Amino acid sequence: MAETFDVDTPTLNRFVMASTHDHDLVILMNAIATSCKIITSAVQRAGISKLYGLAGETNSTGDDQKKLDILSNDIMINALVNSGVCSVLVSEENEDPIIVPAGKSGKFCVAFDPLDGSSNIDCNVSVGTIFSVYERSPGSGGTVDDLLRSGAHCICAGYVAYSSAVEMVFTFRGGDVHGFCLDSTIGEFVHTRVKMMFPEDGGKKIYSCNEGNSHWWDQAIKDSVETFKDEKNPYAARYVGSMVADIHRTILYGGIYLYPADAKSPKGKLRLLYEGIPMAMIIEQAGGIASTGMFNGKIQRVLDLVPDEIHAKCPIIMGGKRDVQAVYDQFTKQGFDVPEL
Repeated sequence: MAETFDVDTPTLNRFVMASTHDHDLVILMNAIATSCKIITSAVQRAGISKLYGLAGETNSTGDDQKKLDILSNDIMINALVNSGVCSVLVSEENEDPIIVPAGKSGKFCVAFDPLDGSSNIDCNVSVGTIFSVYERSPGSGGTVDDLLRSGAHCICAGYVAYSSAVEMVFTFRGGDVHGFCLDSTIGEFVHTRVKMMFPEDGGKKIYSCNEGNSHWWDQAIKDSVETFKDEKNPYAARYVGSMVADIHRTILYGGIYLYPADAKSPKGKLRLLYEGIPMAMIIEQAGGIASTGMFNGKIQRVLDLVPDEIHAKCPIIMGGKRDVQAVYDQFTKQGFDVPEL
């Protein structure tokens, strides 16, 4: 039987154009998508191309860099600088911001983690790319201040998961969350998930956190996890250690992902501009809750935080309303004021 082909393939570029009619945004998303296609090839050939192992350097936050970290970072920087629509870039792998030369400068400012979960590379566990997009302020030629704003100013956020399939999930500010799978036969991201939402009933009862840090947690977080383990209503534990993989599963299946502030990391561990804000935007627009937990004396929305520097960190408690409420209940028992969900 002859193979049939869809001659009306709903590609990423077509979707962005139909949604925004902004040619510059189409160019930007095409640059990001092209980067992720090349990173896909590098990840899939990492063993053959001898890209496993450390590069002998550390990144902006002191983490050891892998060879694929550096390669992925170079790929994204090259594509974004040469897209002609970006003015400022911030990468996890670079201590300082990258200011695009005037001749190639455009209206967008992009923060990104080129290869999230890279500690998993050598054992062939899922990794990903995360990005957030801002527009430079009126009258600005493009400075770091254009990125040092709350998530309310983020116009687009997304992530790409490199696994059994390569999937991009992204959203525009105030819009729905959509998923696109990379079709290797045509080399395009194809629209496969429409209006991704948390399961209405809360979905599966899954908690995801690094319990190796539990010694340093606040009591409310310790009590929350013990509640999830209650034999009368037990949750399953699932933790990949790659934020992209853990968040993707949490949106699709339900549950909660926690990386709270603690005595060891009072500001949290994850970076606000290219991990916290983009994931929070996706989580909220998929019907979930993106909270900091207890941070700087109160419980806050991640999207309300304003980074004071490009590699600012934040704590994360993200998931469905049912499961985040279970954590809030423990803070209430400790005497803290919690927002209503």
